[in-house]
Amino acid sequence: MDVPLYLEPRLESRLASLLRARTFLHTLAGGLGSPLNVVLPDRIAENLAAFRAVYRRHHLSGGIFFAHKANRSSALVRRLAATEAAVDVASLGELQHALGSGFVPDRIMATGPKNPEFLWLAARSGTTVNIDSPAELGQLAALVRDYGLPRLRILLRLSGFCAPGVRLLTRQSRFGTAEAELDGLLKSVERHRDAVELTGVGYHLDTTSPAEKAVALEGCVKALDTCRARGFTPRAVDIGGGFGTDYLADGAQWQRYTTELTNAALGTRPPMTWRRHTYGLRNENGTLRGALALYPAHRPTAGAQYLDTLLSLPAPSLGRPLATLLLENLYELHTEPGRALVDQCGVTLARVLEVRRTEATDRTEATDHTEPSDRREATDDRPEPSDRTDNADRAGTAGRTGPGHLLVRLDANADDIGLEEHGVLVDPVLVPRTAPGGAPDTGPVTCYLAGNLCLEADMITRRAVHLPSAPRPGDLLAFANTAGYCMDFSADEAQQQPVARKVAVWQDGPADDTGREDASWHWCLDEQYWPHVNRRTKGSA
Repeated sequence: MDVPLYLEPRLESRLASLLRARTFLHTLAGGLGSPLNVVLPDRIAENLAAFRAVYRRHHLSGGIFFAHKANRSSALVRRLAATEAAVDVASLGELQHALGSGFVPDRIMATGPKNPEFLWLAARSGTTVNIDSPAELGQLAALVRDYGLPRLRILLRLSGFCAPGVRLLTRQSRFGTAEAELDGLLKSVERHRDAVELTGVGYHLDTTSPAEKAVALEGCVKALDTCRARGFTPRAVDIGGGFGTDYLADGAQWQRYTTELTNAALGTRPPMTWRRHTYGLRNENGTLRGALALYPAHRPTAGAQYLDTLLSLPAPSLGRPLATLLLENLYELHTEPGRALVDQCGVTLARVLEVRRTEATDRTEATDHTEPSDRREATDDRPEPSDRTDNADRAGTAGRTGPGHLLVRLDANADDIGLEEHGVLVDPVLVPRTAPGGAPDTGPVTCYLAGNLCLEADMITRRAVHLPSAPRPGDLLAFANTAGYCMDFSADEAQQQPVARKVAVWQDGPADDTGREDASWHWCLDEQYWPHVNRRTKGSA
């Protein structure tokens, strides 16, 4: 048997404690069904504090806006409403949810594509709006005038930054107005000055590159200088999200896995994936082509630490640290972390329905046309779209699955557990139904995880997953750290399979208290969670 290629999840104390609570988790799944999403509201407040500490370190002020699109949970949003956090909403429904969860309009930012209903409620409630185009600005100003509303605060979202003398350009974005068109955009703001108040500028960049973001941040500071020269008084730079999450406990495992995945694509080692899927790589006459279309599951610098690193970088043309640049001008810094703010905030449970051996096959993936072509992408730091196509993979898919693998069918589908959809490779944690020692240990196994849809493409993982022991029907597989885009972003009711229910869980006292790590867990339905009553135990273990 090959040496297991584990990709073990990073589990900090609170989430690790939850996954040790075997009886508690089985009781929840037994009563509420599989799949089941479990969120940890107290953790999001801890992540917020880590971001705020970076602000303090650089002597900066400004808002930390949770990107609501990362998770639909009421418990997470309500928990944040009880802090000093703000929220970034990208739809009418998210705006309604934020208002109903306790956020006042002063702490809400409307971003993303906006329909008339979304704009109207934003204007009516006094929510700050991040403007993407002159046309959107005109539509918003008309609403303010037509309904006699107070002037509305706006930010201008810019794109297409470049630094003089620096060859690095920021990548193209569908959001915002090109920096080169700022003059025309400001003329529009001047025409609508009676309806809107310009409070800042920002950007949205689909990249993990600090260098690209440094160009954009410096470009925003220069744009604010231009605004002030035109008589406006903006005060904030909104740098969006994309701070990332480190999903893996061991960076060496990630390096080893991706190396072997490359070797498999070249055919120099046995296949590692279902039907030789290669995640964007391809073998052209012995030469490796393409690019690995995966989220960097191991990111040693992520979350608040990534923000700290970015603010410490020198501005590409002005030379001073970016934080210093903001501080010198007394500008506020707005951030919109999504995935990073819900790091370690959730787990998705799925019950094992069936375990059987796979049969070796020589069929080619090119004959399989059932895979959805419209996989949705909306993360702030997802793999490049050009890398996500499977067409190239299909060209070289003649082959077989590895021998002796298990096929594990779960009572969940690929839309319930979006890790694979978003290019995140991380092993699930086996939560056995019976206590350890109740059944003989089978030792390490290799398995593929299939979903509950009558669809060939419904594979929860297209890679062979290595587990320390074989799962059995009735066991649970716990997919850790799914709260950021991988829990409910794509969930639907395909084939009338139920969408996962969601519960909020908490412990008495902070997780890092000595001796409290394994304190009893309490729970309630996600929609029943409110911060001030969360100690009213609905259930415990």
